Amino acid sequence: MKRRIAIFALLMIASLPLAGQQDVFAPGDNLVVEGIPPIPAALAAEVDQYGNFRAAAISSWHPSKREMLIGTRFADTLQVHLVKFPGGARTQLTFFRDAARGASFQPANGESFIYSKDRGGDEFYQIFRYDLATGGATLLTDGKSRNTGALWSNAGDRLVYGSTRRDGENSDLYIVRPDDVKSDHLLAELHGGGWGAADWSPDDRTILVLEGVSVNEGYLWLCDAATGKLTALIPHVEKGEQVAYNGGQFSKDGKGIYTITDKDSEFSRLAYIDLATKQHTYLTDKIHWDVEEFRLSKDGQKLAFVTNEDGISVLHVMDTATRQEMSLPKLPVGVISGLNWHRNSRDLAFDLNTARTPTDVYSIDVETMKLERWTYSETGGINTEGFSEPQLIRWKSFDGKEISGFLYAPPAKFTGKRPVIVDIHGGPEGQSRPGFRGQFNYFLNELGIAIILPNVRGSTGYGKSFLKMDNGFLREDSYKDINALFDWIATRADLDSERIAVMGGSYGGHMTLAVSTFYSARIRCSVDIVGMSNLVTFLEHTQAYRRDLRRVEYGDERDPKMREFLERIAPMNNVQMIKKPMFVIAGKNDPRVPASESQQIVAALKTNGTPVWFLMANDEGHGFAKKKNNDFLFYGAAEFLKTYLLN
Repeated sequence: MKRRIAIFALLMIASLPLAGQQDVFAPGDNLVVEGIPPIPAALAAEVDQYGNFRAAAISSWHPSKREMLIGTRFADTLQVHLVKFPGGARTQLTFFRDAARGASFQPANGESFIYSKDRGGDEFYQIFRYDLATGGATLLTDGKSRNTGALWSNAGDRLVYGSTRRDGENSDLYIVRPDDVKSDHLLAELHGGGWGAADWSPDDRTILVLEGVSVNEGYLWLCDAATGKLTALIPHVEKGEQVAYNGGQFSKDGKGIYTITDKDSEFSRLAYIDLATKQHTYLTDKIHWDVEEFRLSKDGQKLAFVTNEDGISVLHVMDTATRQEMSLPKLPVGVISGLNWHRNSRDLAFDLNTARTPTDVYSIDVETMKLERWTYSETGGINTEGFSEPQLIRWKSFDGKEISGFLYAPPAKFTGKRPVIVDIHGGPEGQSRPGFRGQFNYFLNELGIAIILPNVRGSTGYGKSFLKMDNGFLREDSYKDINALFDWIATRADLDSERIAVMGGSYGGHMTLAVSTFYSARIRCSVDIVGMSNLVTFLEHTQAYRRDLRRVEYGDERDPKMREFLERIAPMNNVQMIKKPMFVIAGKNDPRVPASESQQIVAALKTNGTPVWFLMANDEGHGFAKKKNNDFLFYGAAEFLKTYLLN
């Protein structure tokens, strides 16, 4: 007995930290960690509650039952779940190491659904059919190429989808019968990476196809579902103003198309196009904001659409015959997405995200106007009612242009001038919205850091002229918008202009690198998440299917003058100007911004002697989708900001 006690005592002593040591949180084996000091286990425990927020989004209504498929995460990744009634249990149906997305019920009987899945964030999505009776899944695509936008025919006997199978660059249209994998065949050979099917005609003979050239330019085509013959509904513009069309649905009688377009307007309007005459009838003339999505009810009598009004979503439902809007229940201020009509044409489902609630699924019965909440996502045991509500702010940039954004202020218990995180959105044609900040609430509530989300020129939501103001040779003007924000911060009695961190992901990561380069003296530190360190090398190495789309925004690196300009402003080529500590994050399998963009800036910073932390996940792509990876990323970001912003 004494011997057992002695051995136990030795084991206990061996497990205790040595003098001067502390317990640390070890990164996973799939993470590459360079320059990051050991993360104290106490910090991980402190932060962890803020990493246990969940969210849920609608995927598909059952065609006859009042049930739905949603996407949510209970383990490490987003998976498909079934919810049978409002507030009901979320029954998990798929169980994979990587996320399962885009679930859609077979529209005739609901006996199966399709979903898509990639590997390790590579975005080479494969489409699967899930049999609800057996739980078995069948691969419908080739297992190699990028396959997107799968769309059921109305009869539910066929799927049309886009695929890069032919050459890895162009997105062609394919058709498959999900109950017969061998039926898979090429429907239409296309040129460009921005093609996708939008809708089937009521008789399933014609497919409405969208050709996306850029965020400012898009066209609509009609494709014969049997022969693949394409007919231009909206012909290409040879001269004059570019026009964008976004999505579309056939009217119930098949004689027209509903779509969103900025034709003859600064903002995107909801329009009806008569197929015989090509005449456009605009349905939202009185709303001087973008319509960002819409859905037509199955009976064709109601149009639901969402407008983006200074970043805030407003839901509308219009009678297609009278074009009068219905009076809907009042919704909290936030962001609405995922419009989805049940086949009964009265239940309208949507996702709602607010500053105090993560994304959850709601529905409105448009006959009784009853509002119901289908999911109640967990918030880590935290009462979110006291979370900061964003304030809309505006400032003048170098050229007098008004720029706006949202300010999240820390609780009143934090006194004096507060340090600031400037978090820049990606896209590049994205927009910061007044939604739930997730883990960032730790910075607000526990560290007292204010957060500003700027919408620099080039952001969506403010008209197509504003959207183009950073294209090509105008790129540096968006950097200057952030410099003007620093000036605005200096005028505020509640904000500390001497303690600013800048961060962002994707294009926001590029903006972070640029600001860290050209305005290094104005910041304390920066966090670059999957950002481009040189737009030339980025364009040369991003996946071929998206290269032309990005050239429209950033400029064509094959043009000598443009190449010289992009090389001149590249943070990678001005790395000696980056004087402040930087945390760089990358996904090894990123198809959009290759990990080499992060690796090259890290190597240069090390040579330059600038403090740099580097984190790369070997099983991630464009951002961290797996919870365990994202948790370590956030622990590292918290330690980084404590070290360099607060101290």
